Amino acid sequence: MVLLIAIVVLGLVFDYTNGFHDTANAIATSVSTRALSPRAAIMMAAGLNLLGALIYTGVAKTVGEGLVDTGLVTLPLVLSALVGAIVWNFTTWYFGIPSSSSQALFGGLIGAMIASAGLSGVIWSGVLNKIIIPMIGSPFLGFLGAWLLMTGLIWLVRKRSQGPVNKWFRRLQPISAGFMAFSHGANDAQKTMGIITLALFASGKISTFEVPLWVKVACALSMAVGTYSGGWRIIHTLGTKVIKLDPIHGFAAETAAASVIQLATHFGFPVSTTHTITAAIMGVGSTQRLSAVRWGVAGNIMTAWVLTLPAAGLVAAGVYLLGTWIF
Repeated sequence: MVLLIAIVVLGLVFDYTNGFHDTANAIATSVSTRALSPRAAIMMAAGLNLLGALIYTGVAKTVGEGLVDTGLVTLPLVLSALVGAIVWNFTTWYFGIPSSSSQALFGGLIGAMIASAGLSGVIWSGVLNKIIIPMIGSPFLGFLGAWLLMTGLIWLVRKRSQGPVNKWFRRLQPISAGFMAFSHGANDAQKTMGIITLALFASGKISTFEVPLWVKVACALSMAVGTYSGGWRIIHTLGTKVIKLDPIHGFAAETAAASVIQLATHFGFPVSTTHTITAAIMGVGSTQRLSAVRWGVAGNIMTAWVLTLPAAGLVAAGVYLLGTWIF
């Protein structure tokens, strides 16, 4: 029972880190273009993250049932997975790198399972279909969608001066930022719901894999509190270092990214909101000229994307093996 409580607490800690780590997903562009003040942006993002997290559960079932053999899951394994994800989240936050909390959680779960039961404990078809393909597909769609939307907007405002255009899109951007915040909560909070439900199922506390209401509420609140705490290092990276943004760029990037995330959530795919919005920002930037995107910064971000799954997996596997050796 003590171990189960520890897993629930760590799960909520992870959701908290996910909240402050991924706040930038929803509000970096709005803050950098001054469409919203930092405090107003964070309060809005926290509230809509909470709302989105309470509405959906399809992604939670995908995470809990589709990646590893639930019959082999133990509480120490789940605990190790969470530690691996949290360590990677704090590491990338410290260096201001917008990595994926989702991929960190998946990597931790896979790494701990391999350490516990070997390669056969992982459902590799699920990893391919529910992690790898969405991991590649969501940034691609985010980039393409943002590029297309931005191209269309440029055509619409081509005869208008920049001042009025910025004024109108600065008014519209809180709507797109709210859409992004809601989409983030709808997809990301479910991943921790799935992990906690997996622990409850493994311990025999529930007989079917259904997310209890208290798990939904606890995860949603934890992410909302984390969102309210901010995450200014990553906000600075996304909002200013990748490309100089005007309100029209922020509106296009947020709208395109949120649309991709909502589509994935509808089909139960756990995608990375970080990957999607970062790619969307690159997409709007490339409509100006390719050199407008600071590709060196973008390259560092993409390197972190590639490293997240194996790095979190190695930490989780190490924690599991160390715990087995000690106890």
